[in-house]
Order: sequence, then structure tokens, then C-alpha cells
Amino acid sequence: MKQVQVCIVGGGCVGLTLALGLAKANVSVVVLDAAPTQAPPSDDYGLRVSALSIASQTLLEQLNVWPHIIAERACAYTHMDVRDADSFGKIAFNNEQLELDHLGHIVENDIIRFALIKELEQQSNATLMFNTEYQQIHQSESDVFINLKTDEPIIAKLLVAADGANSAIRKQFNMALSFKDYDHHALVATVKTKESHANTARQVFLPTGPLAFLPLSDEHTHSIVWSTSPNHCDELLAMDDTTFNKAVMAAIDGQCGLCEVQSKRVAFPLKMRYAQQWVNGKVVLMGDAAHTIHPLAGLGMNLGLKDAAYLIELLSKDAKEFASTRTLRDYERTRKLDAQKHIAMMQGLKELFEGANPVKKLIRGVGLSLVDNLGPIKHLFAKEAIGK
Repeated sequence: MKQVQVCIVGGGCVGLTLALGLAKANVSVVVLDAAPTQAPPSDDYGLRVSALSIASQTLLEQLNVWPHIIAERACAYTHMDVRDADSFGKIAFNNEQLELDHLGHIVENDIIRFALIKELEQQSNATLMFNTEYQQIHQSESDVFINLKTDEPIIAKLLVAADGANSAIRKQFNMALSFKDYDHHALVATVKTKESHANTARQVFLPTGPLAFLPLSDEHTHSIVWSTSPNHCDELLAMDDTTFNKAVMAAIDGQCGLCEVQSKRVAFPLKMRYAQQWVNGKVVLMGDAAHTIHPLAGLGMNLGLKDAAYLIELLSKDAKEFASTRTLRDYERTRKLDAQKHIAMMQGLKELFEGANPVKKLIRGVGLSLVDNLGPIKHLFAKEAIGK
């Protein structure tokens, strides 16, 4: 039998960040994950990347993970360029306008996860259990009992579900979920371009959805995220490389010159999920188990890391009663409000930039141009974009 203060189910970036923050705050923690541990990064770029905000970087610096990430592979971006392909609208800003060294970093998720694991392995009060599945979870008023498939029981004061968008724990405890199909698929791939990316994160809004060009550590290599209709996504997946290269270059309006795909192409459906209840007794949700959002602004990972940061802050100050009802309700109330705000914002942006309605096109063009030319408004827009 293993007794800990916190059991986290889910060994992704968000769950591991929570585990590391708690361990460094002298909270005993165990992480369960059915998947294998993260292999060391290969020479090839991973397909899943995140645009880490400055706030997320600060959290990872505080946990001593950032040096591991930088030592492996990361790309600081200093410029952002956002355009509407169907109107004259454009907004661009850079780090100097905001008096910053950079606006954020593009990092492969596998590199973040590997760095977190390396640091967690140095913590005496943290246990990582990969290739491990649970079979039953029960809770009393004060404890949660987790029975593993190996028959080894774990008793924890708090169970955190960081087990992804299709969270089995959320379903087991009947935590209600709001759900909306964005009717978009996201196609991800790695492409090389003739021209340098110049440390610029680019996004163009097409009639079918947004295409993001995210700079990687090699100055000619980008990670692309193309959110589009399911039918168009199928067409893009079916193209040979030459045809796909031409489609990508045309969609980005040749901003970086000739494109050459370097990886396989992978697509996945996009859905908004929002848990109406984040706390059930001593069971709490976080990250994708609590919320998923359209990737057009790159907020998903950052929202999850904000969940982790706030829960670390609250639990590390819980001196009288660990994981008290008051603490968990504070976490739920605060993080739900932030998630609601960003989900609503992304839905509004998606609807505004969707389709070729002439009125929408005019609003988009005028709106982006006004923002680009009005200093204070542009400054606020930029601050929101980088998570400040």
C-alpha cells in the first residue's frame, strides 16, 4: 500500500508540471500513466508543439525545468504577423514594442515532457508510475482509494484527473460536460521554407479556417497547424507532397518562399469541451480533462499550465487542512472563470473569421487595421496574445 498526499492520473505536460510543483513544495505525490515514459528527443521535430507564453516560461523557470528545455530545442519568437486572407486586415507586433526580449517560445511537447520527467526523477517525494493502469477508484470523506491493475492500492488525500480530453475519471464521477464540435480538423506537419522564418509566428485566416506557421529552432523550418473543414482536411491529407507544398505556399501567400513538407501529415478533430463541475469531493479536474479549446491562438497548453500553477499555489499554502473544500472551490471558481473567458473569445474569433460573408470581411479588415494603427489597443491585444 502506498500513501501520498496527491495522486495525479495522467503523465502529460500539465500533470507532470503539477507533480513537480507540489514535490518542490514538500507535498508527496504519485503520477499514474498507462503510457510509457517519454523517450529522449530525437533529431526529428515532433509534430505536436506548443506556443509557450511568457507566464508559462516563468513557471517552468521556477521549477528548474526551463534550462533542460533550452538545452534540447526551443525557438524564441520575437514577431507576430496575423492576416485575413480574404480582406485587407492585418496586425503585426514585435517584442521591442512591448519592451520584451521575446514574445514566447515554440517548443515540442515531447521536449517539455522529457524535461519535466528528468527533474521529477530528482525529487525524493515524487513517484512516477508509467505503464501503469488503475482498475477502481473510490473516495471517502477524507481519502481517495486507487486500486491498480497490479492489485497495489494507493491512498491519497486528493486525486487530480489530468487524463486528457476524454477523461475516464470525469466520466466515472459524472462531472457534467458542455461540448461543441468546431466542425474543424487540425492538420499538423513540419515544413521547410526557402526563406528564413525570422523568428516570426505567422497566422493567416482563410475562408475555411486559420493556418499557423510556427518557427522552429532551424531558421527555415516551421511547424504548421492548419485548421480547416473535415472535407478540405481529407483533401490535404490525400495530396502528394508536391501538390501539398504548393497548397501550403499559396495559403500562406508565399510569405516564406517555396515550401517543402518534411514529415508525415496528421490530423485530428477539434472540439470544445468545458466541464461544468471541476470538483467532486476529493477529486478535481485540470488541463484538457477540464477544458479544450480551438488552437487558433495557441492557448491550450498555457491554460493547462495556469491550472497547475494555481493548484500548486493553493495546496502549498494549505497548512491546517490539506486539500480542504474551501481550497478546492477556490481553484474551481478561479480557473473556470479564466477558461470560460478564453473559450468565449476563441469562439467569437472563429465565427468572425469564418466564411466569405462581405459584411464579415469588411468588419475583419477594418477591425484589424484599426487595432494595428491604434497604439494602446494594439498594446492590449499583444499583451493578451502573449499571456501577460
